[in-house]
Amino acid sequence: MRDNEGERITMGLFGDDFYSTKVSRRAEPVQKGKLQIIRPGGRDRWQNPRRSRSGISSTVKVAVISSVISSIVTVTLFSFIMQPASIPLANATGNGGNGSNVQAAQTADPYDRIIQAAAEVRPSVVSIVNHKTGGSLSMEDSALGSGVIFKKEDGKAYIMTNHHVVEGASDLEIVTVEGETHKAKLVGKDRVSDIAVMSVEDAKGIGPVAEIGDSSKLQRGQTVLAIGNPLGLGGTLTSGIVSYTDRILPVSINQDGVYDWEQNVIQTDAAINEGNSGGALVDLNGKVVGINTMKISDTGVEGLGFAIPMNEVMKTVDSLLLNGKVSRPYLGVYTVDLSNPYAPLDDEQRKDLKLPSHVDSGVVVLEASGPASEAGLKLNDVITEFDGQKITSTLDLRKYLYDEKKIGDTIEVTFYRDGNAEKVSVKLTDKPE
Repeated sequence: MRDNEGERITMGLFGDDFYSTKVSRRAEPVQKGKLQIIRPGGRDRWQNPRRSRSGISSTVKVAVISSVISSIVTVTLFSFIMQPASIPLANATGNGGNGSNVQAAQTADPYDRIIQAAAEVRPSVVSIVNHKTGGSLSMEDSALGSGVIFKKEDGKAYIMTNHHVVEGASDLEIVTVEGETHKAKLVGKDRVSDIAVMSVEDAKGIGPVAEIGDSSKLQRGQTVLAIGNPLGLGGTLTSGIVSYTDRILPVSINQDGVYDWEQNVIQTDAAINEGNSGGALVDLNGKVVGINTMKISDTGVEGLGFAIPMNEVMKTVDSLLLNGKVSRPYLGVYTVDLSNPYAPLDDEQRKDLKLPSHVDSGVVVLEASGPASEAGLKLNDVITEFDGQKITSTLDLRKYLYDEKKIGDTIEVTFYRDGNAEKVSVKLTDKPE
């Protein structure tokens, strides 16, 4: 593909304990102490043969009263400790004299919140069928995914999903939890954020709009649900916890195995499988806090699923609804990293670049087009700085452009050509379709 700013091969994330299957043994918790009920009156006090009858009677009374009080305290403490966090009490008085309609107190099911959240959001999650071959609606020529209904307006329903779910589509369909099928139209998609928006012309028969949550308030250990269409099993619900709230993962924008971008994601151990992409990650309040996007599938690896945080998703969705795309500054270079441990340049290639010995990082231009070409950049130029800041990789190049610049800005590019350092100013434009 030529529509990116370059390539980079990096596996920096994969070198830490993230993939370790060894779990260190933790020390067993130490019991600080335990509740003891001590009754008054030691045994020695009962061994005095000279004790009077009245004295013995008083002592017996004190012992009995103390025992009763201790028993009450013990039962109360035990009841308080064993009581669930929430116990709904249903008190009713009988009507008439028959005492009927009296309701006993009932203990709440600790999983009620999961049941309620699933029931609330499940109708808002649809299955997506991507027919990749024109004119053919057979499942053999289709790909499956999931989507979330987030808006209804002017009789239309709008569904958010992943870019890779709708990529290459000839026809798109959604299937509701009731099994109704509706034709869908692509509104816009963005490869970098992996988000797309579809619309259905007639919102009748489409489920309710999902409530959007605030992903910035998620905490590690919080219970979440994943709802989607794994392997074509629409409406599937899985549960787990938030394993990490702000994980940074290297991703390959073009799905070519070359990691040229980093994405902030929510890590969860809720089961996510093929077809879950584009589905909802939901908190126990029934709010969508993320869009499920990927998992790590490897031998010995379990429970590593990832979702794009909802706060990031909605920024992209708003732009797609407004413009059909996300506009980002475009330089127009296709590059490869100079110092790439996975695909290093050989001695002959480095010799052709004629670089000074102190230049050991940067990006090599393989092709220049658009603004870069107009400014004079060309094959084998080695870019080392943007606006005086070091650029060591294609990832650095892309992040600087997207995070620090906007369309119409001018950027100063420092590069080496035939061993000489040069500078050129490039005016950034919108990326062509």
